[in-house]
Parts: sequence; structure tokens; C-alpha cells
Amino acid sequence: MTARPLPIGWFALAGLGVLFVLALGLGKFAVSPGDILSVLAARITGGEAGVEPTIETVIWQVRLPRVLADVVVGAALSAAGATYQGLFRNPLVSPDILGVSAGASLGAVLGIFFALPVIAIQALSFAGGLAAVAIVYAIGAMVRTRDPVLVLVLAGVAVGALLGSGISLIKILADPYNQLPTITYWLLGSLAAVTRGDVASTVPAFLIGLVPLWLLRWRVNVLTLGDEEARALGVDVRRLRPVLVASATLVTAAAVSITGIIGWVGLVVPHVARLLVGPDFARLLPASLILGGGFLLVVDLLARTLAPIEVPLGILTSLIGAPFFLWLLAGSRRGWQ
Repeated sequence: MTARPLPIGWFALAGLGVLFVLALGLGKFAVSPGDILSVLAARITGGEAGVEPTIETVIWQVRLPRVLADVVVGAALSAAGATYQGLFRNPLVSPDILGVSAGASLGAVLGIFFALPVIAIQALSFAGGLAAVAIVYAIGAMVRTRDPVLVLVLAGVAVGALLGSGISLIKILADPYNQLPTITYWLLGSLAAVTRGDVASTVPAFLIGLVPLWLLRWRVNVLTLGDEEARALGVDVRRLRPVLVASATLVTAAAVSITGIIGWVGLVVPHVARLLVGPDFARLLPASLILGGGFLLVVDLLARTLAPIEVPLGILTSLIGAPFFLWLLAGSRRGWQ
């Protein structure tokens, strides 16, 4: 589990910083880097920005919350994907494998159907993602087999399909002129309506879920060897796996609750990170965080600049992620080791 000697992490951080400034400046209303730095410095120090009020409003009120949400959500989905892939020893696993996305979607769809406030919709989405994983784990505990990982994956697929049918039923019952377009657009994933309050409510859950993943990083490496080998090395698999699953689920549910369904981030980005830094989770986790945030920054920038109307993020991540994943599958064996 050795990494390349080049300081890839520093280059990635520098690239993320450049993308952050570009995302703040580019759009229908272009802003120069000097104005961006002036506004940010003035807000931090409490001084005067020395720019037009319109520019300050665009940067501070509109784009900064969205750009921060890009970084947090992309990092969360990528970290969860890297954890699930190592935990289940399967390169095709993504954050929605245990029904997290389906549960969060059903919660949000119910909130939209009953015309609840935005904060209630986000709370229902968050609770739905956690509840879905709890159901999957309860099924896995009842079904005693020699391969508990396989049981969890199959239970997640079944529960996700069941929750998906519930979403389809609500879409049929929803008002086709008001509720149905909102539900459809939310399911496609978007950051158009994100606010600083949304980011502030997501960051604590993201950090709470991320801390155990970092503290248990070497144990994730051991789990990739298999349950029997992990037990032989002194790892309590039955206690460790629920902690890791709960942590990855927490960051995924927090991200989905404010953005909707954004696919492929948690599947493709960990593979790219693995190609760059190797399979050691101590290096793979921070690499996935940085690359995931940068990837979603680029996708969101394209979503709001490619066309006169904003393109949902889920569509773009599928258009970018699916061909790239096929390229990885066909031309690179290192990503699967």
C-alpha cells in the first residue's frame, strides 16, 4: 500500500482552490478574481469591500453558499463511496447501495407532497436515509448466513426497490401542475436553491460522520482482506462494520437531503483517487474528499453555464460519469486492485 512519491495531495488542494475561485467568478454575471478576494477579505475582517453592492450580493449571498455546498456534497459522496467500496470489497458499490438515496428521496418526496416547509423536507430526507439503512441492517441481522456482506447488499437492493415504488406511487398521486415538477426536479439533483443555512446544517453531520472514518482508517484496510483475516489480526468485525456503515450513511444522507439524487460521484471519484494514491485508506480518504469536491464544482459550473436554463446535476454527472467509468473498466486494471 505505497503511494507515489509526488506530492499529489498538494497539487489537488491547489487545483481545488483554483476551481473554488473560478466557480465564484464564472456564470451569467462574471466577477473578476480581484473583486472576489476583496469581498471575502472584507467579510472576514469586517472592513469595506470597495466593490459595487451587486457584485458583493452575487458573491456572498448567491454563489458562495452554492460553491461551499458543491465542495461539501462532493466530498461527502466521494468519502462514502470509498468507504463502501472498501467495506464491501466491491468496486461497483456506491453510496446508494444500502438504500440511502432511496430512503432520503422518499422522505423528501413525502415532504413535498404534504407541502411542508423546506427545513421539514430536508429533515424528512435525512431521516429517511437513516431509516432505510436501519431496515437493511435489521434484515441482515435476521438472516444468518456465512456471508453477511452479501446479505446486506441484497437487502439494500430490495429495500431500495421497495422505496422506489413508494416514490413512484407518490408521483402518481401528486398534483401534476405544482407538486410533480418539484418532485421530479428534486430527484434529478440540484443546488439552485441552496442557502448558507443549508450548508451550516449539513457540515456538522458531515464532520460527525467523517471523524470515525478517519480514526478507523487502518481498520478499513484490514477489512478489505476479508472477515476471517480481519479477525485474525484482532479486528472485531461485527462491531466495526456497523460503525463504518453508519458513518458513511450519515454523510450521504446529509448530502442528499439538500441536493437530491446526484449519482456517479461516489462511484467514479474513489476509483480516480485510487489510481492516483493507491488503495491505502489513509491516503484514499483525503484524496477522495478533495477530488470529489473539485469534481462537483466543475459539474455545477457546467450546469449553470452550458445552457440558458440550469441543467440538473444528476443528468450531468451521469453523462460524465458513465463513459468515464466504462473507460476505467476497459482500460485500467489498477483501479480494481
